[in-house]
Amino acid sequence: MSEIDDTGYPQRRDPRGTSPKSAREVLQPDEVPPPPARSRAARHPIVVSLNFIITIAVLAAVLVGAGWLYTKVQFDQSGPLDSERRITVDQGTGLTQIAARLEEAGAISNEWIFRLGVALSGNQGQLQAGEYLVPAQASMHEIMDLMVEGRTTVYAVTIPEGLTSQQIVNRLMANEELVGEIAEVPAEGTLLPETYQFSRGDTRQSIIDRMRRDHDRAVDEIWNRRVEGLPITTREELVILASIVEKETAIADERSRVAAVFVNRLNLGMRLQSDPTIIYGIYGGAGAPPGHIILQSELNRETAYNTYQINGLPPGPIANPGIAALEAVANPSQTADLYFVADGTGGHVFAETLEEHNRNVARWRQIEAQNQAAAEEAENASPGDGE
Repeated sequence: MSEIDDTGYPQRRDPRGTSPKSAREVLQPDEVPPPPARSRAARHPIVVSLNFIITIAVLAAVLVGAGWLYTKVQFDQSGPLDSERRITVDQGTGLTQIAARLEEAGAISNEWIFRLGVALSGNQGQLQAGEYLVPAQASMHEIMDLMVEGRTTVYAVTIPEGLTSQQIVNRLMANEELVGEIAEVPAEGTLLPETYQFSRGDTRQSIIDRMRRDHDRAVDEIWNRRVEGLPITTREELVILASIVEKETAIADERSRVAAVFVNRLNLGMRLQSDPTIIYGIYGGAGAPPGHIILQSELNRETAYNTYQINGLPPGPIANPGIAALEAVANPSQTADLYFVADGTGGHVFAETLEEHNRNVARWRQIEAQNQAAAEEAENASPGDGE
């Protein structure tokens, strides 16, 4: 049981029989147990080094993560351009020079971020040369994609049907977006007139090579679906006759009918009597001077190409025909026409007999005379006439 000491506080007896201690009695400082001894392992140099390395690694990871996040935000945000701009990247230009060029042009805000963004995207060394139209406010990411995919500014050169190979070379040489020389003037009739797209800096020879490949492919396809009974036996003859048809008319609806006239004449052993062959026999690939009118002396001049003087086809094409003219020869109209002459409106009038043709010629000469008289009257008229 509890006992009351002289302090008035109850005492408890120790079950073991020792003297009881007051509930207010406090341990003396020298009786407080000491703290546990620090582990010697925690102070080992290896542990200290590992702790330092881990701390540095964590800090580096945080810094790299923050840097990556900052770069990504800058790389993906809208760019500084207020309007689209053309930027040219020359062949052999590296990422450093491209980034500097973009910053100089005001397309990006920081060349270092662009370089880092490209590198982190795994596209270092993948940026292609060419001329690019960078859209307004394009991000660095969008500009990178533009150059990686090679979406350069597209130009086009149109080669009209019926030009000679020399005239085509002259046209390509005058194009300022193309570069380089053309090795040689291609053989007549080996190029396909068409509109060809290219990028600034493409070579003129590359356009010639494409025209030649396209020509060969088109001729093969058209030759394989030609009608039976044509008086031509080779692909070259197809091109020769198509070149004559091309020079005779530029009206699409007339090509197959003009082709029929020449096919009918060849089947009957008649001379083709085509005026453009006279011109080519005299002037070759250079072509006649503008406004040239065939003279009687030229009509009678014997050349390898003058179909008024030779039988059958000339030895080669007189121009580069287009697909429509090739198709017209391979599948001509089914007519008995043997003649045609200009009708005064830009087209032609056709005839099956010489008698009908002579009437058409007389009508055409009358139209020519009226046109000539009107032109002379207009030329001689003074500014005061009619007042």
